[in-house]
Formats: sequence, C-alpha cells, structure tokens
Amino acid sequence: MTTERTEPAQNADERTMLEGWLDYHRATLAWKCEGLTDEQLRTASVPPSDLSLMGLVRHMAEVERGWFRRVLADEDARPLYYGEADADGEFHPGEADTWKEAYATWQSEVEAARRNAAGFALDDPSRGRHRTSPDPFSLRWIYTHMIEEYARHNGHADLLRQRIDGVTGE
Repeated sequence: MTTERTEPAQNADERTMLEGWLDYHRATLAWKCEGLTDEQLRTASVPPSDLSLMGLVRHMAEVERGWFRRVLADEDARPLYYGEADADGEFHPGEADTWKEAYATWQSEVEAARRNAAGFALDDPSRGRHRTSPDPFSLRWIYTHMIEEYARHNGHADLLRQRIDGVTGE
C-alpha cells in the first residue's frame, strides 16, 4: 500500500481547505506506518514512553470517534480500546493486536467522521457535548482541533518511525 498525500489547494474555500488539511494529516500518519511489521508498529521505540505507531493509530480512531460521533452527532459510540481497566488502552496494543485491525478500525472511524460532518455547516453547533465543556462545539472548531491533534501526533510518529528503522520525512 502506498499512501497518497495531497496538500489542499492554496485558493480553496474554508471548508475544502479544512477538510483537505485534515485528510493530509490523516494520510501522513498512515504514511509513517507503511512498510512496518505488526511487531514494529507495536514497538514503543522512544523509552521511557510506551507510545507506539499502532498506539497512535488506535488513539486517532478513538479521537475521530469521540469528536465526530459522540460530540458532533451525539451518537452513543462506546470506546473501542480503552475502559475502566485501562484508561489509555488504545496506547497499549498487545501481541494479538494487528495493524490490519487497527488500520481498518481507524479508517472506519474516518469514514463515519466524513459522513457525520457532511450533515453540518461549519458554524453549526454540535448535538453532543464533550467532557471539557458544557457548551456545544462548531464543526469549524472540531476540524481545527483535529488538524492540531493529527499534526502533534504526526510529530510523535516521525520520531517513533525514525527510531524504528531510520526512515525520516516531512
């Protein structure tokens, strides 16, 4: 699999640009994971942190699910990887966890995010709430937050990947 990344047009309208940058950062995370084995993807390669590339992908599946399903659309979407037994479970893939499952789950959440966002204008308030605020969030805010979330974690992914096999890139 070869991940294609396309930067948004410089003269796009606001929504197209926000969606374009979010997709660019989604593709960047997938690109950082290409060509590695499940074992490498589960490897916490920057001690003492237990952060791994597979953990980041699972985390972003949870983040997509949280913001676009629970907050934006007010869906009853239970956590996928974390719970009372492990509040950071998405970051702790075990030997039985595979890239195929993590990637498919993440892509499923990205598609759900796109479907839900399509029903909202940028200034529309979310139907649900987030634990950090009693107020609704606009889709514009959610897009901006998601771009920030991916950009930050793509920096982590860059370091993890370089430590695993020396591969670097923007």
